[in-house]
Amino acid sequence: MSSMRGIDTPVRQNRRRVFREVADLAYHSENLKDDMEALPYKIVDYEQSTYRESVYRDRAIIRERIRLAMGMSLRPENRERPGHLTQGLEESDIGEKYYEPPLMQVIPSACNACPENHYEITSACMGCVAHPCQSVCPKGAISMKDGKSVIDQEKCIKCGKCKDICPYDAICHKERPCKAACGVNAIKSDKYGRAYIDNDACVSCGMCMVSCPFGAIADKSQIFQLIRAMQSGKKIIAQVAPAFAGQFGPKVTPDMLKTALKELGFADVYETALGADQGCMAEAEHYVEEVASGNQSFALTSCCPSWSVMAKNLFPETIDKISNALTPMVATARIIKKEHPDASVVFIGPCASKKLEASRRTIRSDVDFVITFEELTGMFEAKGILLEEIQAMDEMQDATGAGRGYGVAGGVAHAIEECIRTYYPGTEVKIEHAEGLAECRKMLLLAKAGKKNGCLIEGMACPGGCVAGAGTNIAIAQAAKEVAKFKSQAKEAVPQEPQE
Repeated sequence: MSSMRGIDTPVRQNRRRVFREVADLAYHSENLKDDMEALPYKIVDYEQSTYRESVYRDRAIIRERIRLAMGMSLRPENRERPGHLTQGLEESDIGEKYYEPPLMQVIPSACNACPENHYEITSACMGCVAHPCQSVCPKGAISMKDGKSVIDQEKCIKCGKCKDICPYDAICHKERPCKAACGVNAIKSDKYGRAYIDNDACVSCGMCMVSCPFGAIADKSQIFQLIRAMQSGKKIIAQVAPAFAGQFGPKVTPDMLKTALKELGFADVYETALGADQGCMAEAEHYVEEVASGNQSFALTSCCPSWSVMAKNLFPETIDKISNALTPMVATARIIKKEHPDASVVFIGPCASKKLEASRRTIRSDVDFVITFEELTGMFEAKGILLEEIQAMDEMQDATGAGRGYGVAGGVAHAIEECIRTYYPGTEVKIEHAEGLAECRKMLLLAKAGKKNGCLIEGMACPGGCVAGAGTNIAIAQAAKEVAKFKSQAKEAVPQEPQE
């Protein structure tokens, strides 16, 4: 499936605009309720051409996007009066609010009710004499009508043989992009054929959201509450995930970003790669003592929450195989809180599912806010901070190459392998990595069947790893290059062994 990632589509411009406007409300609004009610009219101007058939539908959709961006839930569409845009605002207009599931939501009025799985013959059909499409159809669903092939949808079993054989590429397969991007089959259809998300199956990776060409899927944000907390004078320290390299423009160096974050009002900035360094050492030790010694059949990394949740949901027998090393986000938050007991911590990353990881009861006390690179861009824009013009006054210099490599698929496994080679020379290491939830699922099936014994298995929900997360700003290949460059600038390749 081709990907729209990294292309500045109108859907993406729309998302950005909403984040910027919501951040702007938080920074500058004197009368929040009125300003919030006025926002859909400001964003969807009556005179401008609209994305859809009517300005009213565009506004209805923007209203729901604004609610989600402010951390609120969608309004029920099936009631005669769904309530005001600002309904429930009081609970959101505060400096501390955790994400409440569901995180990913389909905005019904925006959903195009795309065909789920449908083959059709296009006008490119030449009506050729061979018509191999008919010959290969196992159900006799294709016939000639007025000199062209047609498919009887009642008989069609969606096997795709006709599409593969057509010499003119005249048969197209239509499938729902959100469903195709979901590796856990969490996208279902309602009675109107619109998509909805099965929250029991969803692991909040956000791949459906970035694949919907109608912008009908959105997640909740905490930027509003974060800005409120900063305005209340709280000391807030940011940690940035290693995938941040290059996300804010080709000229913006890590040091410039650190200075810009301080200008935005953060008391200090840490690299999440610090926590990755800790986790990497812990996972290396675990592998050597448990897996390489034969006590445990295989081990699974734990840093990607969507992968961990999927493993627990679909393969409950693997729970004891998931590393209990703290995820880099949590490990870094604990380092920060140890050094600054009075501070709140915000994790700034590429990832939607970290939002729910931070809401888990055991982690709430460590991580107070989670926002994405895309949401942070909205904050910079609302504040009028031009990153490319920042003079770097700070140094982003505290993690090793191993931890910084966590931002790219395969990077976690590679980091753990490097640690094992350095500190446990002579240990035989078997490493596997899977990216994308469909691949991750296959990997876990093989592991369950005993085909991956002795392996350390890294799973990443997003194809490409964290650089492909739902909250990123730039194209995936470009981001992977930037992370590699940032990794190569680290002073040390692997973390030091902790001194007893």
